[in-house]
Amino acid sequence: MSVLIKQATLLSAKSPYHLKKRDILIKNGIIEKIANNIRDKANKTLKADNLFVSLGWIDLFADFCDPGSEHKEDLQSGSRTAAAGGYTHVCLIPNTSPAIDSKAQVEYIVRNSRTEGPKLIPIAAVSKDIEGRQLAEMYDMAKAGARLFGDGKKSIQSAGLVLKALQYLKTIDGTLIQLPDTESISAHGLMHEGIASTRLGMPGIPDIAEHIQIQRDIALCEYAESRIHFTGVSTKKSIELIHQARKRGVRVSCSVTPYHLLFTDSNLENYDTNYKVFPPLRSETDRNFLIKAIKEGLIDAIASHHFPQDADAKNVEFAYAKDGMISLQLMLPLLLRAGLQPEEIVNLTTGGYKLLGQSENLITEGSSANLTLFTTSEDTIFDNANNLSLSANTPLLGSTLSGKIIGTILGKSINLA
Repeated sequence: MSVLIKQATLLSAKSPYHLKKRDILIKNGIIEKIANNIRDKANKTLKADNLFVSLGWIDLFADFCDPGSEHKEDLQSGSRTAAAGGYTHVCLIPNTSPAIDSKAQVEYIVRNSRTEGPKLIPIAAVSKDIEGRQLAEMYDMAKAGARLFGDGKKSIQSAGLVLKALQYLKTIDGTLIQLPDTESISAHGLMHEGIASTRLGMPGIPDIAEHIQIQRDIALCEYAESRIHFTGVSTKKSIELIHQARKRGVRVSCSVTPYHLLFTDSNLENYDTNYKVFPPLRSETDRNFLIKAIKEGLIDAIASHHFPQDADAKNVEFAYAKDGMISLQLMLPLLLRAGLQPEEIVNLTTGGYKLLGQSENLITEGSSANLTLFTTSEDTIFDNANNLSLSANTPLLGSTLSGKIIGTILGKSINLA
């Protein structure tokens, strides 16, 4: 199988072709030729106005609900959704039933990763049954292929367990990925604590619940001389704490969600449960600062926090609704709507490779193809007809959004829009 990509702007910072418009010929999963005008015949030819090509996108934090809740999403539907969103690699959280807390469960994800879709990468649980008490079989899971470890949606509350995990991860060259939250503070909150929560009469989640755990875990990481990644970072002070730690040499990184770049607590004024997420949507000041931090290079990656929920979980009173929003298929339109430029989008959607200890795979002749193709000149209509997820929990259903994924290529696996 051969694919010819015509006149695409390459976005690959370390490549000699960065920001240059070129043709790319791919044969049997290998980039055979990059040139100004390739006349070779190919099985498929890809063209689009304002076409961009980058390293294949990687997501750091998604829930495919499999095994255990396949009615919300499964590995097959999640893979289709991710490919349509421009992803060639997806890291899956361990909050399944049973949890990804053993070698067998890691192997289940790896074994069921579709050869024609994105590569699925399990995030292995730190604690048995994700209960935050005892360490899981981290060494066995690392041998099975896990490199990221964390309890997913359940933030690890025990400082002692976090320290043990960080020390253990040094021996297997792994990274702890933590969703920062102090449960004793946030437990009864429904939204961000602020003017909006007061006006709506809903119990709030103060941002200090996030800050306290970030401060604690940075101190533990510094003591252990290990490596930690915070995902779902949602406030100005959180970014400042992480930035200060980096300047001291602590190996800490962070990612944000797309919806924290777009929405704020004011979107909850009509009690629409599609906006109920965790961490909660914060203030306009926080949202603006996150975008500023991206442009200043303070944020390493975007993490979809693609959390499917069925209708029964959302069509209830706000207090009883489950957290979560689907976002994988919409990543490009969401980031464009947030005001990010194509190069900034690529930096965020490919930043996760460093967490896996992978050197950047350059777009060069002779390299294996791992590519995402997209255009900013076409629109995406997102409705029930083209939503590939098994769930539809997003406030953007029915919207026309700017930007379109043209396709992904990962070796011999080709997924075209």
